[in-house]
Amino acid sequence: MGTVSQLHERIRPPAHRVQSEEEALDIARSLALGFVQQASDRDINRILPYDEVEALSQSGLLGISVPSEHGGIDISNCVLAEVIAILAEADPSIAQILQTHFHALEAIRIGGGEDQRASLFERAITGDRFGSVLSPPAGNGADQDSLHLAADGLGFRLNGRSLPSASILFSDWIALFVPDKRKGLMAAVVSRNTEGIQLIDDWDGFGQRTSGNGTAILHNLYLNTETVLLHRERLAEPTVIGCVDQLTRAGINLGIARAALTATMEFVRARSHSTDNDSETRTQSDPLIVTRIGEVAIRIEAATAMVERAGGKIDAAQINRTEDHVIDAVLAVAAAQTITADIAMEAADTLFELAGAASARIGLNLDRHWRNARIHTLHEPARGNFHIVGNYHLNGVKPPKSSLP
Repeated sequence: MGTVSQLHERIRPPAHRVQSEEEALDIARSLALGFVQQASDRDINRILPYDEVEALSQSGLLGISVPSEHGGIDISNCVLAEVIAILAEADPSIAQILQTHFHALEAIRIGGGEDQRASLFERAITGDRFGSVLSPPAGNGADQDSLHLAADGLGFRLNGRSLPSASILFSDWIALFVPDKRKGLMAAVVSRNTEGIQLIDDWDGFGQRTSGNGTAILHNLYLNTETVLLHRERLAEPTVIGCVDQLTRAGINLGIARAALTATMEFVRARSHSTDNDSETRTQSDPLIVTRIGEVAIRIEAATAMVERAGGKIDAAQINRTEDHVIDAVLAVAAAQTITADIAMEAADTLFELAGAASARIGLNLDRHWRNARIHTLHEPARGNFHIVGNYHLNGVKPPKSSLP
C-alpha cells in the first residue's frame, strides 16, 4: 500500500463500436463470464485486474453514454445501469470503474465546450477511461490535505491532496473539480500523464479491494484554457450529473445483491447433495429456506424496477433540463440507490444466515460479497437520501443542484 501507481501508456487499438443497447447488454454478459472466473482470487490477493480492465476498454462499453451527435449511441440510463449491474454481479470492483467514468462524461456533456466534448467523447469511444478528483470540503479539519487553486495567467495552478478517488489508478483522463473563489467551481480534464500528477495506490478498505481506488497528489499542476471546461458554470445549475453517479452506484449495489443470492443458492444446493444425513438433505426443500430465498429474490426484482424507473427519469431530465425534471430524477434516484443498498446488504447477510457456519471458511471467500456491499454503501449513506427526500416533501426544500463541490 502507499505505492506510486505507474500505469504506463499502452498502444491500445481502437475499441469496438457498440451499435445498440441490445449489443451493449450482450457485451456486458460476455465480459462478465470472464471477469467472474478469477474475481475471488483477485480479491483475496488484491491483484489489480489490469488485463480485465483492458478488455473492458476494448469492448466499446466506455463509449455507450456518448451522445449520438458525437458518435455514441446515447444509451438510455436504465440500460446503462443494467450494464453496470451485470458486470458488478461478476466483479463489482471492475464495475466501479464505469461508475466514475460515466459520472465524468456526464460532467463533460454539461460543462464542456463543443470542441472539448468532441475531443474527449472520441477518447471514450476509442476506449480511454475517465476518473475524477474532488477536493475535501472546506472546514473539514484537514486543510493540509485540501486542493489549493491559484490563478496563473489565463489558467490555474493546482496543489494538494485529493479525497480518496474511486478507480483513479485505472484512469487515462482525470476530471478535476475544485472550488474556485472567482467562479464557484474550477472543472478541468487532463491526461493522467500530465506533469504534476502523482497517483498513490493507498486504498486499504476491506471491500472493493481491486477497484483501483487511490489518492491524487498534485504538484504545481498547470491547467491551461484548453483543459478547463468552457461552460463549467453550468455544473452549478440543476443537472443530473449527481443522478448519473447515484444510478451507477445503484447498479453496483444491484449486481452485488444478485451475486450474493446466486452464491447462497449454489451453497445451499451443494450442501443438500453432499451428505446422506436426512437433516442436511432436506436443506434445499426446507420451507423456511425456500421462503427466505423468495423474499430476497422478490426484493431484488423490486429494486431492479426502481432502478429502471429512475433511469427513465434521468432520460427525461437530460432531454428537457428543467428544474422540475431534475428534481423528479433526484428523488427517484435517491429511492433507487437507497433500496438497492438495502438489498445488497440483506442479500449478503442472508448468504451466511442460510448457508451456515461452513460458509464462513476463509478459503471460500464468500465474505467478499458482504465486504463489497458494506464498503460500497458507505459512500452514499441512506440517511442522506432520507433527509433530502423528507426535506423536499415536508418542507419544500429543493434537493442540491449538483453532487459536485
